[in-house]
Amino acid sequence: MLESLITSKTRARLLLKFFLNPGTSAYLRGLADEFGESTNGVRVELNRLSEAGLLECADEGRTKVYRANTAHPLFPELQRIAAKTLGIDQVVEQVIRRLGNVEMAFVTGDYARGIDSGLIDLVLVGEIDRSYFDHLSDKIEKLIGRKIRGLILTREELSRLKGRLEAENALLLWDGDGKTG
Repeated sequence: MLESLITSKTRARLLLKFFLNPGTSAYLRGLADEFGESTNGVRVELNRLSEAGLLECADEGRTKVYRANTAHPLFPELQRIAAKTLGIDQVVEQVIRRLGNVEMAFVTGDYARGIDSGLIDLVLVGEIDRSYFDHLSDKIEKLIGRKIRGLILTREELSRLKGRLEAENALLLWDGDGKTG
């Protein structure tokens, strides 16, 4: 979806990387390695996005580190577009709302880091029927063209794994108040 609107594949990948999870920060060489592209091509797109005010750039030693500019007026819209591009919005709407007592939902792994790997790691917290989750996941996978790997936790299990989720930059999609991230 995003690639049809934005003709630069690198620019589209950068937008997904930074706007899917605004806590993500990266530097030029790391992005070039991750995308399998030249540093010059990535640098051009980073400069364009920075000049447009969509990315912030900070010096950390001799390295420039980039992150999403969450204060930019288009930030919320770009974040929603990134989620829709990956199909995460459909996971929230189609799966989570139908499972009953879902207290929280997170995306971890590649998608939380803004990498479209084709596998969405979804962590659900609450009293959830695993077989119904698997049934709904199969339907959604066909709809969005990505595999969903689910981990269902109780509130107690979440508290034991909280540090690990924070370390993985888990992206909150849903909380008990019905809000999405």
